[in-house]
Amino acid sequence: MLEYYTVKRVVNRIAASNPATVPAARNDFDRATITEYSIQSIKSSDLVISKDGNDKVVIEFAWDKEIDLFGPVYLEIKYRGKSD
Repeated sequence: MLEYYTVKRVVNRIAASNPATVPAARNDFDRATITEYSIQSIKSSDLVISKDGNDKVVIEFAWDKEIDLFGPVYLEIKYRGKSD
């Protein structure tokens, strides 16, 4: 959960800065992952970056995490979110 909230905070910060291009937004995310050590499960290429009707940048993200419980039993957690 810590990683999810860190990604959410970074994505909100990037979207609020209204980057001019998609590569600029991805570069901002890559720079953030250098200092935010808890971001391990997602890369900038996994982000879906678009603009809404008001020309505001919207960044969506998603990843799955699988945890071994015992024997053939696993717990799968699906993380999904987008900028505010």
